[in-house]
Amino acid sequence: MDPLENAPETRRDNPKKRGSRLIGGVIILLIILFFAIDVFIRESQQFSPTSLTNILLSSLQIIVLLLGLILAFVLGRNLVRLYLERKRKVVGSHFKTKLVFFFIALSSIPTLLLFLFASDFISRNIEYWFQTPLDRILDDTKNLADGYYISNGELTLHYAQQLSRVIMTRRLARPENRIALKDYTYEKLKEYGLDEISVYLDEEELFSWLNPNLPLQDYRELKANMVKRAQLGEDLQTSEPMGAGQMIRRGLATNVPEVGSLLIVCGRFLPQNYAQRIANISSYVQRYRLGKQQKNPLKTFYLQMLVFLTLMIIFAASWIGIHLAKGITVPIEKLAQATREVSRGNLAVRVEDPASDEIGTLIESFNQMIHDLGESQASIVRQTAELESRKRYTETLLESIATGVIALDAAGRITTFNPSAREMLMLDAKDLAGRTYRDVLEAARYADVVKLIDWGMKNRYTLADREVTVTGETQVVNLAVALSPLRRPGGEFSGLIVVLDNLTQLIKVQKIAAWKEVAQRVAHEIKNPLTPIQLSAERIIRNLQKSSHPAQQVIAEGAEIIVQEARTIKSLVDEFSNFARLPKVQLQAADIKPIVEQAVALFRGIFADIEFEVEFGPDLPSPLQLDSEQMKRAIINIIDNAIEAMNKSGKVVIRTLHDPDRHRVDIAISDSGPGITVEDKAKLFMPHYSTKKKGTGLGLAIVSQIVRDHNGSVDVDNVKPHGATFTIHIPA
Repeated sequence: MDPLENAPETRRDNPKKRGSRLIGGVIILLIILFFAIDVFIRESQQFSPTSLTNILLSSLQIIVLLLGLILAFVLGRNLVRLYLERKRKVVGSHFKTKLVFFFIALSSIPTLLLFLFASDFISRNIEYWFQTPLDRILDDTKNLADGYYISNGELTLHYAQQLSRVIMTRRLARPENRIALKDYTYEKLKEYGLDEISVYLDEEELFSWLNPNLPLQDYRELKANMVKRAQLGEDLQTSEPMGAGQMIRRGLATNVPEVGSLLIVCGRFLPQNYAQRIANISSYVQRYRLGKQQKNPLKTFYLQMLVFLTLMIIFAASWIGIHLAKGITVPIEKLAQATREVSRGNLAVRVEDPASDEIGTLIESFNQMIHDLGESQASIVRQTAELESRKRYTETLLESIATGVIALDAAGRITTFNPSAREMLMLDAKDLAGRTYRDVLEAARYADVVKLIDWGMKNRYTLADREVTVTGETQVVNLAVALSPLRRPGGEFSGLIVVLDNLTQLIKVQKIAAWKEVAQRVAHEIKNPLTPIQLSAERIIRNLQKSSHPAQQVIAEGAEIIVQEARTIKSLVDEFSNFARLPKVQLQAADIKPIVEQAVALFRGIFADIEFEVEFGPDLPSPLQLDSEQMKRAIINIIDNAIEAMNKSGKVVIRTLHDPDRHRVDIAISDSGPGITVEDKAKLFMPHYSTKKKGTGLGLAIVSQIVRDHNGSVDVDNVKPHGATFTIHIPA
């Protein structure tokens, strides 16, 4: 906002500030005058019927009237302002009005009630004060004081008589009992609450006990003539001033045979001079009679005090309410305006207010929130741009890659179906998002693909490449299907990724290469037995040509060699036939433990130099979906290869473990042989590849085929320092 726009508003505010300061100064001046007059009147201690008193009371009335007018003006002005703000629908005006009226009511109602009660109370009590018969009160007070003196004197004399009787009875006056006499009188000093006990024998003072709390600096001993008269039989009665009080003494003389005249004197200290009190009472009564003439001015004075305090309380509460309302509503109004700006999208707005209380904290929090919103908006814009860029990149990537990708949610609805997947599955429709995979792949040719997806949606874990064939109207497509579950951060299943690879051309090339290699290996294997057959036949022919009677031994040896090598060719043909006629896997519920134990039992006892060790994991799931015979055949083939690798001497360890994270069971078969080279690993599971001299190379190929039919996988690793481990992974 332009500073020039604020200038008129600033100039308008100055007269308001000057007016507020003027009103405040007048109020403070009136308060000072009021209390000054009040103090002067109170210090005078009476209302004298003079013109000065009347002037002062009139001044108090004028001050109270002025305060009432100022209060009415301030309240009226603020109420009119509130009315105009409500009419203009200024933000916060309703709340400000409620708050101001609340404070006015909160202060006015109890203050007015208290004023009415207090004014009535003061009027009644002033009337009651001046109706009291003070003359009779004065006489009664004098009689009460005299009675108090007499009562204390008689009580002191009674204690002296009591002490004398006990001393005579116990013979404590004798010289040998003086210590006991001292102890006894000291105890009675405390017991009777006396302030003095003195013991005189004839005219001599034996000892005196005094209360240590007495003003001993003002203590006066009993005069000798009074002691003498008491010894002669007079009653001892004295009342002498002692400090600010009086000491009352009473004594009694007793003739003790063989000892002399014993005088017991008891004293009680009265802490204040009661005569002076009576004089004060008389003075008060005189002042009361003088003040009775000013009953009405006194009543007027206290009522003016009440009116003044009432106006001050109402004014203070109203001012606090107005100030508090402004302190709340002004920042709220600024916050409301800033909120409207934010709703319009302006995140650069800031609320400037000097408040330092909770409202200030709210404003700071609001400004910080707007600042954070601005940063969050900028961050969201950046992230949105990045997400859009990544989305476009991902869409471009999915549109361009040759691999087919199908993304499904947890309910099986399609979220992504890229062009390569549509081409591989020979689908013409393009808008497939939102439809279920069963609706899209409902044709019979997709049965194998749907079966695998059903399996993935049910078991919800990764599936390695499975080959399926989709037969179209014009072509047959061989596909490799891989499944990968999608999970949220908490591990909850959220969908499935189906990856398709077109293996049609690859399989053709692999078949040609495989058959080429097989043809070479078969030719090599067949050539080996044909050479001895040919040599044996040539030997027989030469022998027949040399002699008309050929040697039977030569013919027999040649024929035996021919038969043996023919059997070798037949065995080779049988192995290929068995590999080609592997039975279809029949998955049924079975326990893996007996399968492993049966496979190991076939080898135990046959190989004396081989140690077999079987370990089963503690949490193996049971049952599993297995073909027991086929799985046992796969385990037997791996153990047989391990025995051959160790030259029939070493250790074979079979371990079964459960991997709950990957939902699978691992069967690890380890040997202590020389291990497997990197070159052999790449070809180990290919048909007709063998590292053994007499092997056909079909054993591990059969193992791989059986495990794949179980939707599993098999891999091999070397064991340090020597040996190898074949691990079969099957779903659990």
